[in-house]
Amino acid sequence: MNDIEYFLTDEYIELNHLLKLAGFASSGGGGSALIVQGLVKVDGKPESRKRNKIRAGQIVRYGNARIFVLAPKGS
Repeated sequence: MNDIEYFLTDEYIELNHLLKLAGFASSGGGGSALIVQGLVKVDGKPESRKRNKIRAGQIVRYGNARIFVLAPKGS
């Protein structure tokens, strides 16, 4: 399983943009497509909201990869 740590730069990040920044999609629209296809889970539950606000402490899963969303460094 691939584990990725993503440090927020703000209070939250929209799910479709997180998938782009993690390298799973080439754009936010590509991230949205993965979500619509039912391929993404947030905290173990299927997620269908493309612009769901992902905050520190949440875990996003796509395929066999997990993205651990962490508070901004230095906070």
